[in-house]
Amino acid sequence: MPEVIATDGVLLHYDVFGRRDGPPLLMVQGLGTDSRGWALQRIALGRRYRCIAPDNRGTGRTEAGPGPYSLEQMAIDALTVLDAEGVTSAHVLGASMGGVIAQIIGVLHPHRTRSLVLACTACRHHSWRRELLAEWAEAVRVGGMAALGDGALEWLVGPRLRKRFGIWINLLARIVLQSPPEPFIAQIEAILEAPDELAEELVTLRVPVLVITGSQDSLTPVGDAEELAERIPGARLEVLAGAAQGLMVEAPNAFNDAVLRFLGEVEAAASATDEQARGA
Repeated sequence: MPEVIATDGVLLHYDVFGRRDGPPLLMVQGLGTDSRGWALQRIALGRRYRCIAPDNRGTGRTEAGPGPYSLEQMAIDALTVLDAEGVTSAHVLGASMGGVIAQIIGVLHPHRTRSLVLACTACRHHSWRRELLAEWAEAVRVGGMAALGDGALEWLVGPRLRKRFGIWINLLARIVLQSPPEPFIAQIEAILEAPDELAEELVTLRVPVLVITGSQDSLTPVGDAEELAERIPGARLEVLAGAAQGLMVEAPNAFNDAVLRFLGEVEAAASATDEQARGA
């Protein structure tokens, strides 16, 4: 995997796959999950796009680095990866925590953003989710990653998948449990410290935005996706029936189709605009 040094000296690893000459697509995963979380998107998205998937600090092969973490720093990490690949602007796909990182990139670094896909994510905290994440952090602090247990993982895996296969078949659940405890806790603390003011800035976004979620997501419910779509001018909302927090592995075909359809429309509109500009 390629690597680059972050602005604070942390060694960042990332994966690059897909069409070398395709439009760049930055793919940012969520809490405790590294680039392997995009395994079921590699072929479908890679056929058309140059996919760049960083391991967030403390996950995968990226160094943990000293704490505390911040989502703003992780956004800078992602842009540092783009710089290493010579990419000035990209489509940005973020899932869960990665969806908040994508929002930060879109709001604070609009010139780096061609479009946003915000998956299974939110723009502000709820008190119940704050309490839940704090409980996860404390459980891991005391008992390691195994302390998350089935109770926590049920928030990440939809009821349909649990009923058919159980929790342990879920790729994202397995990756999360492989995470080292300290960076996992640091990521939770970064999520809890993320300012709710970000929600007020979403109105400034001027790029196409797809908000996509699962109908059975209990960690970031449909109401969170609806709020995102309402706050962002012109945003499109798509709800995948039967999917939950891990919709990209629970409903990969529907997820990939929705993302490809949206990105294809964005690319087509950009090409049409360029042709009009050349003909003017």
